[in-house]
Amino acid sequence: MQVILSIQAGKILPSTLLRKLGSHSRQNKLNKAFRELGRVERTLFLLRYTSEADFRQSIRAETTKIESYNDFLDWIGFGGTIVKSGDPVEQAKQIKYMDLVANTIMLHNVSDLTQVLNEMAVQGWELSKELLGRLSPYMREHLRRFGQYVLDMDDLPPPLMPGSLKITT
Repeated sequence: MQVILSIQAGKILPSTLLRKLGSHSRQNKLNKAFRELGRVERTLFLLRYTSEADFRQSIRAETTKIESYNDFLDWIGFGGTIVKSGDPVEQAKQIKYMDLVANTIMLHNVSDLTQVLNEMAVQGWELSKELLGRLSPYMREHLRRFGQYVLDMDDLPPPLMPGSLKITT
């Protein structure tokens, strides 16, 4: 509690506190207190995880989303998953470019999915939350990953016209 009050009062900077905790021995009283607090938090988390099925399900669902995105990024990476440069600027550029390409593909996928789903709704299909929850923007089967691409910069795509879906509960 004293540490929090000291940080809030501006008597110590969080960076200074972290530096102290990182440089001093494990015999430091503050270090021991934080280690024990961490153990308590971990125990409370594990007790909640083992006793609440909904909590476990939400963690699995979020983990699956993250793993799916990372798998999608790995697939997009033409040169593999390894950042080849030791230069931090080049590393940051490669990661940002990969995210840009991934976001572009996902936007295209979501746009196409929305159009198809709207057509299905017009045909009388019922679009439930369960059905839509199973869809993913990480589809790649329709993409040609390698090969020769001819870009015609004068051939502009139609404007993106997002629409809302009628979802049944």
